[in-house]
Amino acid sequence: MAHFGTIRPPREIIFGPGQRQVLGQVAAGLGQRALVVTDARLADESQFQAMLADLRDHGLAVQVESGTLPDVPVDSALAASQAARGFAPDLVIGIGGGSCLDMAKCVALLLTHGGQPQDYYGELKVPGPILPLIAIPTTAGTGSEVTPVAVLSDSARSLKVGISSPHLVPTVAICDPDLTLTCPPGLTAIAGADALTHAIEAFTAIRRPVTPMLTQERVFVGKNALSDQFALTAIRLLWQGLERACRTGADADARAQVMQGALFAGLAFGVAGTAAAHAIQYPVGALTHTAHGAGVACLMPWVMEWNRPAISTELAQIADAMGLASADEVIPAVRTLFSRIGIPETLSGLGLPEDQIGWVADQSCGIERLIQNNPRPISRADMTRLLHAAFSGDARIIQ
Repeated sequence: MAHFGTIRPPREIIFGPGQRQVLGQVAAGLGQRALVVTDARLADESQFQAMLADLRDHGLAVQVESGTLPDVPVDSALAASQAARGFAPDLVIGIGGGSCLDMAKCVALLLTHGGQPQDYYGELKVPGPILPLIAIPTTAGTGSEVTPVAVLSDSARSLKVGISSPHLVPTVAICDPDLTLTCPPGLTAIAGADALTHAIEAFTAIRRPVTPMLTQERVFVGKNALSDQFALTAIRLLWQGLERACRTGADADARAQVMQGALFAGLAFGVAGTAAAHAIQYPVGALTHTAHGAGVACLMPWVMEWNRPAISTELAQIADAMGLASADEVIPAVRTLFSRIGIPETLSGLGLPEDQIGWVADQSCGIERLIQNNPRPISRADMTRLLHAAFSGDARIIQ
């Protein structure tokens, strides 16, 4: 059904240079006691301290939780929520990269509904609304400021885990690209490549049969008329701005393009979902201990190559958004862009041991919510071929 679509955005999105200065007034309209979630590095920065002062100037009581760790270990989220109960916050504010925003979501969830993060793993397990949440990203990549997902790491499991629910979409997203001006080139590249992968996978996701209950039975419903608009715009913005932002960090226009691209990609995949590149990255990341954005970006051209027979129309539209002459130019262009900003082109370059390909294939195929969102079916044998191609750099293996 070409005219079916859904978007689940925050109640308010505020975008633009300097817009972090509206935080105090926005927060005062949502609560009186703000728990601010960040990490130890950001907590000492002058921009962060200025935002705290703004909150206090608007009459809010403030407590800072600066214990966010990379990949949000579940025990840290539980401990943070328990430590905050005595403060009794009525508002949570996440400031930082994707882990800080995911931590804020999880803490707000636990403060509202209790229990442990494990109680909510999977989709649609959150029973109702959570505390009001303001998300302020300081990197441009995950799109967590507008998505229904919190990703955590659990020492009891080999792969990362996710909590997915529309109730986790922040109440307000304040996206100020000035906060990314000091982001180093490597992190800019990894985060921006993650955003471009989000946009491509959302735009090329499977189109599901439409039923009246589709949006109520699934968090991720597949590509649709509304998510496609955000995904294509994200692809255009990131194609134009990402390499410039990596090479010249002080380029304010490029930084704004990349942050807006990441925002739009988040709006797109927040309903359409991601697919095989993300499914494969979970076990690859567990083995190589490489950044999520580097892994999904390394994999994206290979997954696109596999999907090519099923996405000819989408490739033509992407070519138009990127200003390329034909659909055949898209996959090489994406691969070349990623290579230029420092993303490894193969799984061997990423550090995956060749003898682990079978295990990665098994684990990837087991992440059914992502594999089933892929536009072209992938069997266990197909997955092995795809992984060998991505490892060796030989696309003929999957053609």
